[in-house]
This record gives sequence, structure tokens and C-alpha cells, in this order.
Amino acid sequence: MASLVHFRKIAEWGNSVEYAFGFDSTETSRTLVMDTESRRPRPADGAVDYAFLKASRKINAMYDELAQWPDRGMSAS
Repeated sequence: MASLVHFRKIAEWGNSVEYAFGFDSTETSRTLVMDTESRRPRPADGAVDYAFLKASRKINAMYDELAQWPDRGMSAS
């Protein structure tokens, strides 16, 4: 079964970047905060689940490629 998780940057400050994410590009109701120094993500709602893991891993992978925090993207599997 295929799955898409969309994300978009909504804020960037100090040592953190905040992303909205979800299974539908128009319904990204959850957020995660990425620590830019350690590159460790934290779900704002505390729920570490499939969507959170897919989004945070793709954000880190894109950072590896671009050397900057992506504005938006998606993870497909």
C-alpha cells in the first residue's frame, strides 16, 4: 500500500524549525519542531507515529542534499 506524507515549513527561529505535516497536502494539522543543531525532531503533540517518522526522516534527508532546511516536500513509500 502506497503512502504519502506532506510537510511545509511554517516557522524558523534560533535553533529550531517548525513544520506542519500530514497525509493530505491541504490538511497538515500536526506539527513537528526540528532542532537545527542536533537535527532531532520533536512532535508538538507528543505522538511519535508513522506520519511523524516519515516527515522527519524526509526533512533530514533533504537537509543532507540541500544543506538548508526545505520549505516543503513529501515522502512517498
